[in-house]
Amino acid sequence: MVDCLRAGIPVKRCPVCLSSGGWDADGKGPNVWDTFTHQGGDRVHKNQTGDVACGSYTLWEEDLKCIKQLGLTHYRFSLSWSRLLPDGTTGFINQKGIDYYTKLIDSLLEMSVIPLVTLYHFDLPQAVEDQGGWLSEKIVEIFEQYAQFCYTIFGDRVKHWITINEPYYASRLSYESGIFPPGKKLKGIGGYRAAHNMIKAHAKAWHVYNTFFKDKQQGYVSIALDSDWAEPLDPNSLADKEATERYMFFFRLHWFANPIFIDGDYPAIMKSIISQKSKEEGLTSSRLPEFTEEEKAMIKGTADFFCLNYYTTRNVKPLDVMPNKPNSNSDTGAEGITEPNWPIAGAEWLAVVPWGIRRLLAHIKHSFGNPEIFITENGFAQTDPPALHDVHRWGYFQETLREILKAIKQDGG
Repeated sequence: MVDCLRAGIPVKRCPVCLSSGGWDADGKGPNVWDTFTHQGGDRVHKNQTGDVACGSYTLWEEDLKCIKQLGLTHYRFSLSWSRLLPDGTTGFINQKGIDYYTKLIDSLLEMSVIPLVTLYHFDLPQAVEDQGGWLSEKIVEIFEQYAQFCYTIFGDRVKHWITINEPYYASRLSYESGIFPPGKKLKGIGGYRAAHNMIKAHAKAWHVYNTFFKDKQQGYVSIALDSDWAEPLDPNSLADKEATERYMFFFRLHWFANPIFIDGDYPAIMKSIISQKSKEEGLTSSRLPEFTEEEKAMIKGTADFFCLNYYTTRNVKPLDVMPNKPNSNSDTGAEGITEPNWPIAGAEWLAVVPWGIRRLLAHIKHSFGNPEIFITENGFAQTDPPALHDVHRWGYFQETLREILKAIKQDGG
């Protein structure tokens, strides 16, 4: 599971860049993306699969050459859960999967490159999905055992762990909109339920490390949260300001950051809105699951650093048209739009707004106790095929790094 380093095209939300290839090689079990893409139809762009993808499973040594040439000090990659544990559990361990990641990690360390390892990046073992996946409470214990297995095997060399990549997208797109596998469309319910279990699974994985591995291995555990920056479409409009607050505190960052970094629970505005809407729909309880007091205590403080995936910024206003059926968009009642003069990268959703990352970093600093921040994803998508002279990407990186430097030097980051 790596980005397309050789191709130089950091495309998101695509099975090709979510896979290292070798989808059925050397004892790897199928994951949900394998199942999803092999079913054909209009599920993915041009009916692509992750069978070969960037080919990192066989070309990993070429990746290392690129890493060395670039002079990287850190390298983030994801473990394929079903390559290590084909059925998702420690009942069946694939030694060839262990050997592959051992070679990669050891080679990185020999080059003085620090590995930053993600346990889960959207590729749930199909066998685990068949038991209910992220909608089932059972996955909390299954993920905890998977994390413990990885700490045991690799933790003597890996000191920076990320439990789950982008739980916002992993929950909503998989179990509400159905764009991601397993393609379930449980509007107004599935995304919240899956996210609820992801937060608990993350917290359990953090506690396993903290209790049994921290003293000896001296590592750190976090979760990768994605977020846009949001501004009111009209700075003088109260409605736009309130919609922006809902966008950030409900629809994006604070949904996951509040429980983990602040108090173990969802933002008050999120709980209040969904509870009220659920009553209006004739439900006897909120569509948003509740954490018990014991769970809140277990979740609070379960991150040793803050991992941020930032790509773009949105101007926000109230949602004009409410869907007939409830979902997280209508619950939020806010809509993010792009300014017409913002450049658009190779993906239509990706407006280039470098100054947004500076404001988002300041927001994180003041909202979550000034944590150490790792920017774990950021990038500029090119068109297909990409331009030979990649001047737009260089300009993007230059502007983005300038804004990050301002955050450090001028904002006290």
